[in-house]
Amino acid sequence: MAVRLGCIADDFTGGTDLAGMLVKAGMRTVQMIGVPQEPIGDDIDAVVIALKSRTSPVDDAIAESLAALRWLQQAGCQQFYFKYCSTFDSTPKGNIGPVAEALMQALGTKFTIACPAFPVNGRTIYKGHLFVGDILLSDSGMRNHPLTPMSDASLVRVLQAQIKGKVGLVDFNVVSQGAKAIKARFEKLQAEGCNFAITDALCNDDLMAIGAACADLPLVTAGSGIALGLPQNFRQAGLLVDNQVADALPATGGLRAIISGSCSIATQGQVAAMREKHPAFNIDPFELAHGTDVVAEALAWTKGKIEKEPVLFYATATPEAVKAVQAQLGVEKAGSLVEDALAAIAKGLVAMGVGQLIVAGGETSGAVVKALGVDGLRIGPEIDPGVPWTTAITRDTTRRPIALALKSGNFGTPDFFLKAWGKLK
Repeated sequence: MAVRLGCIADDFTGGTDLAGMLVKAGMRTVQMIGVPQEPIGDDIDAVVIALKSRTSPVDDAIAESLAALRWLQQAGCQQFYFKYCSTFDSTPKGNIGPVAEALMQALGTKFTIACPAFPVNGRTIYKGHLFVGDILLSDSGMRNHPLTPMSDASLVRVLQAQIKGKVGLVDFNVVSQGAKAIKARFEKLQAEGCNFAITDALCNDDLMAIGAACADLPLVTAGSGIALGLPQNFRQAGLLVDNQVADALPATGGLRAIISGSCSIATQGQVAAMREKHPAFNIDPFELAHGTDVVAEALAWTKGKIEKEPVLFYATATPEAVKAVQAQLGVEKAGSLVEDALAAIAKGLVAMGVGQLIVAGGETSGAVVKALGVDGLRIGPEIDPGVPWTTAITRDTTRRPIALALKSGNFGTPDFFLKAWGKLK
């Protein structure tokens, strides 16, 4: 197996996002759901191990990430990548900083970068501050996130609160001068005792320059944007073939459905657009809590509709509605009730003949792939920046291929659910 790059993602859709960027840059990539139990094929350039560690207790997140690192080391990876959300989803206790420090210690390195920038999706960093579109992260909808509210846009301050080491900054004045200047700044920060460098980025050219400057770093920590800049290093070293079609997938057919558990602003708009055009079934957490068999009702409702057009199942709601549910049911119970129901619906839909399935939301995607017995994903063509179609990898060789699109909550254009089907070849 000639794996060049080994990646650890802190949630499922984030892993797919990263894998899609690597494919776009020419690396044949698979995403594995959790630490693999067996070796994978030898036609792979990069492996992404997707965990469900973003909001886990810190110690659990560290243990899972180190287990993933050990597998990737055994697979022969030459560089490692810890991927987190482009809005740096975490709390003052972690998990980004503690996991990154644990990976650094395991790799015997004392320096890395932290760069969640993803300009094409409006995530940029300037003077160490993270912007979402034209506003600071702390002024965006992320300030009301139920699990990881981001009330400070200064990545230097946020990361410094989470780690034992020291955080420095590579600001835009340096980044704009290119890879050589960035690398020189890395060396200066290390001499000053810094262990992390928050790295400004305003456009894809910045990501390419930062990627080139990271060629010799054992570990990179970032959102998915830097994935654009790393493959060039392997290509220049003669370790990556230029003429391969990295996004080729087997043909899939079957019925079409969408499952949405995300409550992000972007997904709310996508759900609204889908409901105007196609049948939709709302999953009510209170009905689930009262013991109503919502799954059976949803699957019964589906018959006679899904044979004609794609259908939507959604628990997507406004932040105010989510908080009201959490106040009555508790955060953990409310989340698990919805995730379990959506996962059971997905399993029923596949049994019904669904072969092309879109899932919105990281936690929801994790629950769905687990219910479907998916071990991994072969990454295919991009629908929107950061969201590719994939095909499921399972140990059941008798199962026909299933196409999955796992979408991070904040990603995608308003018509994402409507246009995605046209991207499948």
